[in-house]
Amino acid sequence: MRETEAKREAWLAAGLRFECQGSGRCCTSRGEHGFVYLSLADRRRLARHLELATGAFTRRYCEKSGGLFHLKAPEQDCRFLEGGRCSVYEARPEQCRAWPFWSENLEPGVWEREVAAFCPGAGKGPCHDRETVLAIAASAEVTNYD
Repeated sequence: MRETEAKREAWLAAGLRFECQGSGRCCTSRGEHGFVYLSLADRRRLARHLELATGAFTRRYCEKSGGLFHLKAPEQDCRFLEGGRCSVYEARPEQCRAWPFWSENLEPGVWEREVAAFCPGAGKGPCHDRETVLAIAASAEVTNYD
């Protein structure tokens, strides 16, 4: 195992503290282009929450790029962010549920420079063990989406 991999594994083995503080900051793009990808299960859950048929929800709120559905207008903050709060929190997409445990965030330097500096919930609350963090990250992988 290389030194950087060993460092990452030791860092993950210690667990990561996170507890949502309700700031809504994770719902903003931080000035970068970003997609909120939606699986069929996400689209069904959101459609049900909004009392729409899945097809109607998809036509109204989604686009498709590279064979994957995502919310329209990725250059803007999330269309469901209202007053700094998620208006569809109970039905939010898996990608949103997994924040901040996205695979690209699970490096010590990235966590410190980008996540902890941006997200007020990083470093607070319960400590999530390595297995839990990796399972949450896997649940949000785009490769799971249909």
